[in-house]
Amino acid sequence: MVKRSSGRPRLVVTADGTGVGAHVGSRLLADMADALGLTEGLSAAMAPTRQRRSAHDPGRVLVDLVVSVADGGRSMSDLKVLRNQPEVFGTVASDPTAWRVLASVDDDILVGVNAVRAAARATAWSAGARPPKDFIVLDFDATLVTSHSEKQDAKATYKHGFGFHPLLCFLDATNDAVAGVLRPGNAGSNTAVDHIAVLDAALAQLPVKTRRADTDNGEWMLARADSAGCTHGFLDALRERGLEFSVGFPMEESVREVVLALPKRAWRPAIRQDMEVREGAEVAEITKGLDLSLWPSGTRAVVRREEPHPGAQLTFTDIDGHRFQVFICDSDDDDLAYLEARHRGHARVEDRIRNAKQTGLAHFPCHAFADNAAWLAVVLMACDLLAFTQSLCLEGEFATAEPKRLRYCLLHAAARLTHTGRRSYLRIQANWPWAKDLAQAFDRLNRLVLRT
Repeated sequence: MVKRSSGRPRLVVTADGTGVGAHVGSRLLADMADALGLTEGLSAAMAPTRQRRSAHDPGRVLVDLVVSVADGGRSMSDLKVLRNQPEVFGTVASDPTAWRVLASVDDDILVGVNAVRAAARATAWSAGARPPKDFIVLDFDATLVTSHSEKQDAKATYKHGFGFHPLLCFLDATNDAVAGVLRPGNAGSNTAVDHIAVLDAALAQLPVKTRRADTDNGEWMLARADSAGCTHGFLDALRERGLEFSVGFPMEESVREVVLALPKRAWRPAIRQDMEVREGAEVAEITKGLDLSLWPSGTRAVVRREEPHPGAQLTFTDIDGHRFQVFICDSDDDDLAYLEARHRGHARVEDRIRNAKQTGLAHFPCHAFADNAAWLAVVLMACDLLAFTQSLCLEGEFATAEPKRLRYCLLHAAARLTHTGRRSYLRIQANWPWAKDLAQAFDRLNRLVLRT
């Protein structure tokens, strides 16, 4: 008989440890919220909802909820992770109090909350979290969120599910979650009114103006969307507000005929995001073959054809073994390959929505629609807080890491709490592989110069 051995040290497990903190990396997020003025601003915005001075500050409760969601919390009850560690996170409200605070965020209060978000974004951008100059790209996309119980305005979706259909806008270069609107599950994909509402909310969040709207100090901006954003109302609104557009275009019969009639010399090699040639893909312009007179002046149509990846199943719209995608834009750049690669970058918004679903978006916990709209605002703030922290405090792989990795390596780290004189210390385990990264992040935040 072979004696079995796991190779692990024998342990005696007890529940009497003291002076140990968990999820201490999330304290970095709480400190970032304080540094950006988010905590102070939300306290002022939420002041009308405070019923008595002895109660919890509703703005602080909202910030704690944002930190909890950024930490990976999916519901109000997950606040216990922060609440049970007062030496790290201070006094955190109870679940019923958090519910009441969220329910108090009506439309008027939400206006103030969004103004505070914009002010915090301006502070973060001034410190270095802004996108590169003249490269502010707004990506619009909607997503379905399943509801497993009857909630107000949860409806059947076009994919035969049940829940909600929020429409969101992210910044491509920085992951800022600039705007979003909660919609019933049966909301249309190409509803121009909703796209315009999110557009205006997104522009209100930006510390800079569009170049055409303000010729003195404005910046170039681009709005990207899939074919759901290809409506006259939305593109006219973009033109009126001074943004360029690049949106998907439906592959209708008339469009397909024009594409198939293109001569071989019309096709040019496509490029990847790194500007190298993309094998098996070509682009061409089909503006002259289409009637685009009803679209904004200067609208152009570009088509890409490519070989499907191995194992892909062809559809009836795939012709001669190629797949086609058409988009329209109003750029006057002659480099079709660049315009197509730029438009294809819109696909990154899918990653941002996936990450947002790991940051509270996958679950709307309330019954009332207004309360769930407030929850969406919490989710947007949590996504922003992660993005600002990465831009201003983290380097290397963590500057671009997804939330799941940030939580595993940094946010959920444990540390020992010690007190010396009047100072308290968080002593992260020395042999934790990312202890130095986390300690340096706290140090960068402490040395950060913020201009409000």
